[in-house]
Amino acid sequence: MAAAPPPSVPACGDLPAAVSAFADAFVDFSVSGIFFPTPTASPSPSPPPASPSSPPPSPTTPTTFLPSPSRLVAIGDLHGDLPKSLSALRLAGLVPPASTAPDSPSPSASASASTTSWAAGPTLAVQLGDILDRGGDELRLLYLLRRLALSAESRGGALLPILGNHEVMNVSGDFRFATPQGFQEFSAWAGWYRAGLAIKRRCGGHLDPQPRNPFLGVPKSFPGVKPEFWDGMRSRLAALRPDGPIARRFLADLPTVLVVGDSVFVHGGLLEANVEYGLERINAEVSEWIRGEGGDNARAPEYVRGRDAVVWLRRFSDGFDCDCQRLEGVLGMIPGAKRMVMGHTIQTVGINAVCGAQAVRVDVGLSRGCGNGLPEVLEINGGGADVRVITTPPSEAWMYRKQEAEKAAAAVKEKKGEVKDGLALLVRESHGLKEVEAKA
Repeated sequence: MAAAPPPSVPACGDLPAAVSAFADAFVDFSVSGIFFPTPTASPSPSPPPASPSSPPPSPTTPTTFLPSPSRLVAIGDLHGDLPKSLSALRLAGLVPPASTAPDSPSPSASASASTTSWAAGPTLAVQLGDILDRGGDELRLLYLLRRLALSAESRGGALLPILGNHEVMNVSGDFRFATPQGFQEFSAWAGWYRAGLAIKRRCGGHLDPQPRNPFLGVPKSFPGVKPEFWDGMRSRLAALRPDGPIARRFLADLPTVLVVGDSVFVHGGLLEANVEYGLERINAEVSEWIRGEGGDNARAPEYVRGRDAVVWLRRFSDGFDCDCQRLEGVLGMIPGAKRMVMGHTIQTVGINAVCGAQAVRVDVGLSRGCGNGLPEVLEINGGGADVRVITTPPSEAWMYRKQEAEKAAAAVKEKKGEVKDGLALLVRESHGLKEVEAKA
């Protein structure tokens, strides 16, 4: 009697969707150490293929207007510094507190299950852009913020980064402020991404459309750049150019301008012409550019390029000599707007407000790559009636400036002779802030 034939083993090409999902999860975890939730598997073994004439799914349009939440917080520029960014997230109560075990010398400086788990309920958090450049944790930050946003959504909250000038620069291929560590991070990403592409091509032959190779057409050498950085340049360009996999996934759906209740969030600032042009139109057109709808080499829209661009403007954030009358006019063009919250310009005195608190500046120079400032977070409660600053407790300042522990602790307690201890109230004065101590 002939032996029974061995059971048939399906080739991986018969499981294109499952293999593609595995490849994506493999790349994500290899790059960031973070697992992303996958869609619930369909009970049918293989869904029917889409018709060749079926249109692709519509891209997500960036959010422009949202109602006031019960609690609203804002965090300034992060610039590639994961440990300091985690400190700001913890300070805002968005993620659980760091481990305080006796054998733990310092809080976790890497993404983990706890740091990707939303702990703030219905809070809406806005990050003011400039995630990229000046540090070596750019990709890890993008992954962390996206994973935390998914967790927030599942728990009734929201985390919404907006675009800064450094995101626009990188999508445009301007890497002047990238660091050697940043190039290394993108080189490592490229290796894992190529591995994922190879898996999909080997085992996902029936995928429609086939995965695009983002490295096609990208130069292999860059005159004027040291050869040891060529691979990092090439990887960064492939990832971040219009329709690049990192640009499309993490940047294309971010707003350039976001209005939440009576607060306008923008990285640099808005002028009258920007509001007349249309905030939703600005968001849509920048998103289309990042998705590559104008081609891989399309220039960024004019209103995100140049000195007075919405991501470059400093008229309302540079020093205390602010054109309050013009700012009031711009806000008056946006129904219900009472304040403009901005990043971009480092505030050496910490988060502050001018023009009767109509201009709130939240870039504290947090990253060790540009300022190494102590984390601070803006908090808005009561639909805009209560505006506060959460500051780093003096007892924790040693984490950021171990070599100058005493100086750092004093900096928290003494900023221009004013006290910012725990949760401090912003009193609406036109040139500077008075703050009163409150229990955090």
